Amino acid sequence: MALGSTLPLLAGCNSGDSRSQTTGTSQAITVEVNQSRDQYGKQAIQLQLTNTTDSPLTVSSARLTSALFDGDISWEPRENLILPPGQPKSLPARLPAPTCGASTGSSAEPLRATLNFAGPGKDPGDATMDASDPFGVLPRNAGELCLAADAAAVATIVLAPELEVAPDGRTAVVRLLITPAMAAGSPQIMTIEGIDGSTLLAEPPTDPWPRNVAVSSGDPAKELALRIRPARCDPHAVAEDKVGTLLPLRVQVEGRQGLVKVPAPDQLRGRIYDFVTAACVEG
Repeated sequence: MALGSTLPLLAGCNSGDSRSQTTGTSQAITVEVNQSRDQYGKQAIQLQLTNTTDSPLTVSSARLTSALFDGDISWEPRENLILPPGQPKSLPARLPAPTCGASTGSSAEPLRATLNFAGPGKDPGDATMDASDPFGVLPRNAGELCLAADAAAVATIVLAPELEVAPDGRTAVVRLLITPAMAAGSPQIMTIEGIDGSTLLAEPPTDPWPRNVAVSSGDPAKELALRIRPARCDPHAVAEDKVGTLLPLRVQVEGRQGLVKVPAPDQLRGRIYDFVTAACVEG
């Protein structure tokens, strides 16, 4: 998933005025937004920069501005980046809180990209330009964050840290704890339409996970016991896992519908890895 844009090469003048840095006809840097599996669920993306010139460039800051988010999406460097010609560099950037009043369903939302950079013998300066998001990376993330905020207004949903492994070691039970918010006026209602498996966990065919669970603010707390089995047993299932302990809930709330991913706490995550490893050995 990527958004592309270009920055003009620094002009011959040495002034730090940003207007002088945006003159010229050569395109110096392309900017793309990516998101690795490791970043998914952590409210983070990557800004991938590629130097299209024949000389190294020094980049000191990079940011995107979108109406979908309440603030800039920024790379915060510990030191300047030396960007060699033709070698893409990926810079981590955390997503700010979403602007949930904005439309999150369109990939045509205007974006602006700003980099502060310098070429050989040139003073650094800002260059700002339009950007695009043809694959909808930012709308998708904003939509999921807004849905999660709506769900959290109805109830807090977490996974308990305990894991109950069956005597045969082939299945286990995790518990989804649902604590509704206090009702203020008319209760808010959410429906957990279903629970999806992950790259690491699946439901046993003989013990399917609950569906169409209604949750209302003001209700007493409840828990859902979910029996799990390994979704895969290849040698790299646990070693390369990035999102296998995120449990995706298909929810509907406040006119929104989509996935809310519930992360396993650290203690449970380790226990799940141990369980999957042992269950796969047992066959």
